[in-house]
Amino acid sequence: MSGEQNGPTPLAGLKVIEFTHMVMGPTVGAILASLGAEVIRVEPIGGDRTRNLVGSGSGYFPMYNRHKQSISLNLKDPEGLGIARQLVEGADILVENYRPGAMDRLGLGYDALSKANERLIYASEKGFLPGPYENRTALDEVAQMMGGLAYMTGPPGQPLRAGSSVIDVTGGMFGVIAILAAVEERHRTGKGQKVQSSLFETTVYMIGQHMAQMAVTGKAADPMPARISAWAIYDVFQTKDEPIFIGVVTDALWEKFCKLFALDDLWADESIRENNNRVAARDRIMPQIRDLIAGFSRDKLIDKLEGTGLPFAPIARPEDMFDDPHLNESGGLEPVTLANGEQTKLPTLPIEMNGRRPSAPAQLSAIGEHSDIILAELGLTADQIQALRISGILD
Repeated sequence: MSGEQNGPTPLAGLKVIEFTHMVMGPTVGAILASLGAEVIRVEPIGGDRTRNLVGSGSGYFPMYNRHKQSISLNLKDPEGLGIARQLVEGADILVENYRPGAMDRLGLGYDALSKANERLIYASEKGFLPGPYENRTALDEVAQMMGGLAYMTGPPGQPLRAGSSVIDVTGGMFGVIAILAAVEERHRTGKGQKVQSSLFETTVYMIGQHMAQMAVTGKAADPMPARISAWAIYDVFQTKDEPIFIGVVTDALWEKFCKLFALDDLWADESIRENNNRVAARDRIMPQIRDLIAGFSRDKLIDKLEGTGLPFAPIARPEDMFDDPHLNESGGLEPVTLANGEQTKLPTLPIEMNGRRPSAPAQLSAIGEHSDIILAELGLTADQIQALRISGILD
């Protein structure tokens, strides 16, 4: 593997075989690899097509395929399929996110593979969990539309998907949770199992707060741009130059906010000392607050808010994160060598363990870069490996 990890590696010793594409499945492997598992991606001849996506898909491969090894096999050939089975026989975990039934048709379904490896944890990342929808083709956007997230994100009557692949990624995170739960159970039983996560059910879990709101209040939740906020001051404000978000979410913070900005008249109004009363008086309060904030430049306002405990955020763009001082000083970005040899930085797994962040130089594997090493570990000779290449079974 390119780049040895220098952060925590709690999953060292676990071997993962990954049959995936796009985002959801690779996210599972990326998280496991970042935590020290050995992850081998089985790519088709010519490589995973995700490598060559353009536009909004051009970042998928470098973001979700670091720290992995690559072997490129023709799974339509019996010999290539046999090699894949051998890999799984010696693995702890299999991850796949192909269409329902695709792995079974190849003879790589859980029932077939678990007979040879009863400790195998087989993780399927799908559009839907078993049920009436399970054979539908799903995408992140499909799930956001079906599950109510797009409705909540856009203005009324204008459903809008979130600005990143949030369901693919969180669906993959739930897949990792299921895998780690199965690993823990295997410590007790000695046996693996099949686990699944899905896009649709992940979306519904994420909008569960709005379902609960309906249950509690009897009133359906409005889309976020039209919602009645739980707090009076919880909005984006325009400064002299750039916008900024400010949230005043407790009564104690309201007192602090009023004193910080010398809002003596508002603090003197005892009728709005409590949050719910401020929400009711929002139309009266907000014009004064907006005029106040408009008198500051963004940087001056940040200087004033810094260290006060008041929640605030400048409105940043993705490209701003490359130079973010907190990320760069805290290990939140790791060096990555892209397929074209260029150097960049991409987000590290957003956790800390024992005071350290998982991080490492993370060159992306070339198509089949580790094929020879992986096959040699299976006992194949150099001549046998070369014969596989000549016959088109191996890249």
